Amino acid sequence: MAQVLEFKLPDLGEGLTEAEIVRWLVEVGDVVAIDQPVVEVETAKAMVEVPCPYGGVVTARFGEEGSELPVGAPLLTVAVGATEAPASPAPSTSPAPSTSSASGASSAGAPAAEESSAGSESGSGNVLVGYGTGAPAARRRRIRPERVGTPAAPAPAPAPVVEPEPEPEPVAVPAVAGEVNGQQGPVAVVSPLVRRLARQHEIDLRRLTGSGPDGLILRADVDSAIRRAEEAARAQTRTAAAEPAVAEAPTAGAAAPAAAAERIPLRGVRGAVADKLSRSRSEIPDATCWVDADATELMAARAAMNAASGPSGGPKVSVLALLARICTAALARYPELNSTVDTAAREIVRLPGVHLGFAAQTERGLVVPVVRDAHTRNAESIGAEIARLTELARTGKLSPAQLTGGTFTLNNYGVFGVDGSTPIINHPEAAMLGVGRIMPKPWVHHGELAVRQVVQLSLTFDHRVCDGGTAGGFLRYVADCVEQPAVLLRTL
Repeated sequence: MAQVLEFKLPDLGEGLTEAEIVRWLVEVGDVVAIDQPVVEVETAKAMVEVPCPYGGVVTARFGEEGSELPVGAPLLTVAVGATEAPASPAPSTSPAPSTSSASGASSAGAPAAEESSAGSESGSGNVLVGYGTGAPAARRRRIRPERVGTPAAPAPAPAPVVEPEPEPEPVAVPAVAGEVNGQQGPVAVVSPLVRRLARQHEIDLRRLTGSGPDGLILRADVDSAIRRAEEAARAQTRTAAAEPAVAEAPTAGAAAPAAAAERIPLRGVRGAVADKLSRSRSEIPDATCWVDADATELMAARAAMNAASGPSGGPKVSVLALLARICTAALARYPELNSTVDTAAREIVRLPGVHLGFAAQTERGLVVPVVRDAHTRNAESIGAEIARLTELARTGKLSPAQLTGGTFTLNNYGVFGVDGSTPIINHPEAAMLGVGRIMPKPWVHHGELAVRQVVQLSLTFDHRVCDGGTAGGFLRYVADCVEQPAVLLRTL
């Protein structure tokens, strides 16, 4: 007899309390295998595919795409050991198949259900918080709706049924359905943020041609469509203003209807960033100091390093990697800034290792991946890890563990073409170094005016962990290493 088991949204790590459903990967009536991903969710940290620890027939789903569920809330129910989909025990977001459909589909669903039942006896392969051990994955198979019949009455074993050649299993396309020229078809959109942006500006994705691989619609395509729509609206307004007024003038004193304000929920990555920055401002008494530095020698040293590696001598060393290495050397001299404050115990906790975070702007918002044990790495190793984490951030594949645990953050806002800023500390860290753009400026060099590559460095620090002398010493050491990279040789 089938046993209906409820799969609840698990704790996806790092104490997350909720997740947003981005895309369901199964329908009610599907046969799922142990550890098969059933839903894609977005947390405050990353996009995650959630595997189901049970094998059987999906009988109910809970939550629409775009809705938020708290940890511990039901995600779906699975009939384990069933060859047909039983009636749903709870309301579902998708209609459950009728009794006649389920009975008629029992023959087609039997092999997959048997595989799932066998897998459930041996346990789950992916250890998701609170679930299982290793087991081979079974093949997913959809109950085919065309095999609809009347409910089968108890009878002797039926004669073998010759089944038609099975259809190829559909490949999941990360897109939204739409209608083009009267025909239903997929719209190639991967990012839920792109879909949301299109909805907010009433952009019809079915009329866009994607510039990404295989016609994938990117955010840049939607932004271009928004600009075209705004230009068309402005042109229409100018044309209307140029034409003679034919409508009767409005009554004097009549107020024009006020436009409705747009409301954007603070959730997901944006909500997590808002909470962390608000907590930083409310808990940390921060102060900022800054200095301009001549980065000409640093840029020359970088060029020499990359030239020495040759055309096939490995990855190039980035400016961010060199600045990160300078930061680890400075933190070794000024460990007060590699610490946190335990407010409950009223203690400063100096941390033994440097886990260096760096700010990265993505389509999902600002994230801070963390380079573990940066104090044990050289510039080339740090650069390679930064490149790897940046690519994961760009594709939305960073895990929560890769976004937490930092002890010091490096923020290169110079990539946005700005010179300076007052960074907000990434709570619960004690300091953040901000780096502006490196650009040619007049500079007094060896007593003469010259054009040099100049950068502004800003350090925001927690005034509880140190005073201005320590913060100034840290920043001055960083600036000295930027101006004379040979200073680093004393710490290598």
